[in-house]
Order: sequence, then C-alpha cells, then structure tokens
Amino acid sequence: MAFMGERDSAFVDKLVHIGRVAKVVKGGRRFAFTAIVVVGDENGRVGWGSGKAKEVPEAVRKATDAAKKRMVRVAMREGRTIHHDLVGKFGAASVVMKPAVPGTGIIAGGPIRAVFEAMGMKDVVTKSLGSNNPYNMIQATFNAFDVMETPRHVAAKRGLKMADLRSRRGEADEKDMPEAEVAPKAAAPAKKAAPAKKAAPAGKKAAPKKAAATEEAK
Repeated sequence: MAFMGERDSAFVDKLVHIGRVAKVVKGGRRFAFTAIVVVGDENGRVGWGSGKAKEVPEAVRKATDAAKKRMVRVAMREGRTIHHDLVGKFGAASVVMKPAVPGTGIIAGGPIRAVFEAMGMKDVVTKSLGSNNPYNMIQATFNAFDVMETPRHVAAKRGLKMADLRSRRGEADEKDMPEAEVAPKAAAPAKKAAPAKKAAPAGKKAAPKKAAATEEAK
C-alpha cells in the first residue's frame, strides 16, 4: 500500500502482519481483520501502528495512520548502522542488535527487517530471542532504540566536548591494542675455533712416543 498525497510521498510503508479474528454470534461467525504496518522515510524516521476492521484495506489504512502519528527519529552512525550493541525487551520477546561493517546488509527477519528497511539502515546484525509474536518483536525493537545513546549525548552527560571525547576514545583504542612483539634476543657469539696444529716439516718424521720412553729408561 502506498501513501497518497504530496506530503506523504517521501514515506515508505511495510505491511508486517495480517490476522483474522472470528466472532461467533447467533447467526454464524463474523470475521474481522487486524493489520500491522511500519512506516519510515528511509532517513532515520520510523513508526509502527496496528488497525482492525471488517475489511483488509480498511485495517491497513487504520494501521498506516497510527504509524504516521507515532514516528520517532533514530540516530545512525555514518548514516548506515547503530552506534553500539543494543538489547530491547517487551513481554516475552527480546531483540539483540549489533553494529556491522559496510557491506554486511540487514541481518534480520520478519518484523525487525521491515523496521530497518523503512528507516533506511543498511548494515546491522540482529537476533530475536523468546516470543515470535510480531507485536512483541516490534515493540522490543523500538524499546532498544529508546535506550540507544549517541556520542553527543554521552559528551553532554560528562560535560565534555565532542573533540575531547573523540581524543579519549582514540587513547582507549591505543591501550586496547596488543603490545608489540619483543625483539628476539641476539644470538650468542660463536665460539672461537681451536687453532690448527702445525704440520711437521717435510722430510722429518716425529719420533714415536714409545721409542722416546725406552731411551730415557736406558
């Protein structure tokens, strides 16, 4: 379903879920439909809403109107991912989110993927734990957005400037780096070779030791 009108032309909507509800009455069963829609501008703003009606188009329209009224802005790092690890909880659902390097894409499924696509996020890794109810999963996702902090917020809390915070972050990164490998010890100097024995002059033969000993005895 696309939005109508020039004002809403910049928004993108994602139909997440359609459910059917039956009510038993005297004359039989009456059916109604519920819809969940996520709306975003692909530039950091996103919202969600639900609607209920006797026809699917009307339920989707109500959900779309509700989503447009509760849109929030989510800060993105470099315009493509989240700033830090997040954990969102709602009811029995829990959603874990982690920032990712460029080119990773959106690693998510179901309602969570629809939220990230509508808001324009490009790289993120998520994992859904617990309940897979679409209502709980979406609200757990938005709960994680509420607790996310940006460098500007952290600097304001600490009474620092952005430049000081970045310099401290750089120093911390240097401390976390592994120490340089120690240079190998210098090899021990080679032992000097024993001097070679002088060869006997040509024509002279060394007297045997036994002969010298017999002469001394005489």
